[in-house]
Amino acid sequence: MTIGIGAIHCLLPDQRVPVTSLPEVSGLTERELEFAEKAGVRTVGLFEGVEPTELAARACRELLAAHPGEPDMMVHIASRAPDVLIGSDACHIQHAAQLPGTFPLTVDGLGCAGSSVAWALARDLLLADPSRDSVLITYGSRPTGVDRVRFPVTVIGDGAFAMTMVRGGRPVLKAHRQEADGSFHDLFKVDYKRTPYDRWREECSSADRYSFELAMHSRTRLGKLVDEVLSDAGLTKDDVTATLMQNVTASAYQFYERTLGLPVHRVCGVHLAELGHLGAMDVVLNMDRLLAVGGLERGDHVLVLSNSPVAAWTVTLWEV
Repeated sequence: MTIGIGAIHCLLPDQRVPVTSLPEVSGLTERELEFAEKAGVRTVGLFEGVEPTELAARACRELLAAHPGEPDMMVHIASRAPDVLIGSDACHIQHAAQLPGTFPLTVDGLGCAGSSVAWALARDLLLADPSRDSVLITYGSRPTGVDRVRFPVTVIGDGAFAMTMVRGGRPVLKAHRQEADGSFHDLFKVDYKRTPYDRWREECSSADRYSFELAMHSRTRLGKLVDEVLSDAGLTKDDVTATLMQNVTASAYQFYERTLGLPVHRVCGVHLAELGHLGAMDVVLNMDRLLAVGGLERGDHVLVLSNSPVAAWTVTLWEV
């Protein structure tokens, strides 16, 4: 029995705002402004006045309207800031999506790598219990604080997705590996306990540690994981039809193309320029667009890479 994708639905805003028009740009330092200008993001999409959970629930409703059925379980990829403390964003989405029989749970603390971990977990949940037929995965992207320019990482846009993992779905999840290094757990933080929400600012404890030490870790970890995943599937890099990544900066694509020897598919750069970074949604959106534009044949292999500043790394191989 193979496990693969049942359906994907991506929710994107109609409103696009140039990065140069964002309110915080006027207050950026020279170094931060240079970063924003060179990140490769021209515009970001905005959903004004809406919480990530509301976006995620809407994505679920729209997905299931087109593909009726009630999933057995729902894996919510947590946003960087929950709607409320003590409450449950996952249960909020379950209720708002009108899925009373779907058991909700959350994947948290893994940043951009969350979606890849979620689909690997969904596969395991289906394999573990033959009575389960479908696992719903969902996520909403919104900035944690008031700023969208996240120096030295990226520029944040809005969006949400819902997708299902099902028995016999395609593309098939062929192989997956993941790792994390907890020593980077506090590289980024928001001091929410002592700061009112309208003054939340994300703080990076060391921009150099992010740009150099973590980058070197990522090069080594992703290189190893790529080799292991391909070995698990009995394939080589020559067997990979397309490679996708999360959309952080244009220079990140160049860095990983050089170090891994795998060209990053152009849909990633298109989404980065138009929409900015959408957190854990990036790789799902890129996969959805890749499947929609055509050019792939049954049996082709797509490699999906993700990493995050927490730091976590994932590599997934899909068979179309």
